[in-house]
Amino acid sequence: MIPEQAKKALKKLFGKALREDPPHLLAYSTDATRIEARPDAVAFPVNERQISETLKLANKYKFPVVPRGSGTGFSGGAVPIEGGLVLSLSRMRYLKIHGEDMVAEVEPGLITEELQREAEKHGLFYPPDPASLKNSTIGGNLAENAGGPRCLKYGVTKNYVLGLRVVLPSGEIIELGRGLQKNVAGYDLLGLFIGSEGTLGVITRAWLKLIPLPPLRRSLRADFRNVREASLAATSLLSCGILPSALEFVDSESLKAASSYLGIEIKAGASLIIQVDGDELSVKSQMERIKRCLKENSPVSMVVSEDEEQEEEVWKLRRSISPAINRLKPIKINEDIVVPRSLIPQAVDFVYSLGKKHSIMVVVFGHMGDGNLHVNFMVEEEEKPRAEEAVKELFLWVIKKGGAISGEHGIGITKASFLRAQLGEESYRLMKGIKRLLDPKNILNPGKIFL
Repeated sequence: MIPEQAKKALKKLFGKALREDPPHLLAYSTDATRIEARPDAVAFPVNERQISETLKLANKYKFPVVPRGSGTGFSGGAVPIEGGLVLSLSRMRYLKIHGEDMVAEVEPGLITEELQREAEKHGLFYPPDPASLKNSTIGGNLAENAGGPRCLKYGVTKNYVLGLRVVLPSGEIIELGRGLQKNVAGYDLLGLFIGSEGTLGVITRAWLKLIPLPPLRRSLRADFRNVREASLAATSLLSCGILPSALEFVDSESLKAASSYLGIEIKAGASLIIQVDGDELSVKSQMERIKRCLKENSPVSMVVSEDEEQEEEVWKLRRSISPAINRLKPIKINEDIVVPRSLIPQAVDFVYSLGKKHSIMVVVFGHMGDGNLHVNFMVEEEEKPRAEEAVKELFLWVIKKGGAISGEHGIGITKASFLRAQLGEESYRLMKGIKRLLDPKNILNPGKIFL
């Protein structure tokens, strides 16, 4: 609850950019999890000063502030579970490409795809490519340390952050680097804020590393009779000494849903989507080696993109999976586990055994190249308790095998009860201590990550 005195001050600070009407409160009450909690108000800052003054008010009057990008997250990180103020950063969209320095200077509300397109106009490349890139914001990507299919070769969001400006929960503003390619002065505070899910500070500006744009990209889709054959082929491919820019796995239910969604027909038990990039000779050589390696695993078919149009069609299939499977059942419980590559076939088998054990539909796809699988339990309302038990069993199995309960979706609300089991008591205690140090009044995105 926002006290009336604080609300008056917020109205003076934001004017018409502070909304309390029911449509806005409803629109900003949830994210991709569909978990819903109404805020007391929504504010749309356009500059850093407004954010700083807001957090000073929050400290003074003790009300929660929840930073928000586009609300595409799958862990409940943007859901205002304790009410308060949602701080939508969607109007802060500044972008400047510093071509000679190969750096992008951006504000948090910029859409990821907009940055990629602008970089390409300068012959540059911003590799992180979450599936939601057409909607997700850079601020949200930073908050979750987002990844995507190209993580295998190029790494995740944190690998491209050179500097940040952050408003701390106290309202103080700090600047951590500014576009330098190398900087080892002091502790790595950049890493502290990236992936902190809006609990330690509000990022207002970022300097992001760009790299030369690969002149050519080509992809191959290999279809297999079943999931196990595809997963074994993926692990053997990496043993052939090839590092694709992407190595994606799609199971049969994902293929059916995406095919129907796009109005095409693909009949396979599972597929791998493999992308390589570089100059023409390099791409051709890599693709030939990939085909030779895959043939040892007896794929049903292999299709190679020959031009940009076909390349786009291959990735349209992959990016359509998430919206397509939403049609299968009313409720999607979406988890993103990570296991060592050598355990991928075992992990896939275990996931399907959970579906069978609990009599629920399972859909699996994801970034097989770095061991990050998206496990989706698709259920009716009455099946939800069984799916929640399956999730619990899945996480405990992953932790036991030395894996992680999240590779890119974050912890938020949905995985908070399992974080202690993965981290261990001392690491968990240390992380909570950092939160208390920076946010002693617990006003910034409370109720997330830690129980």
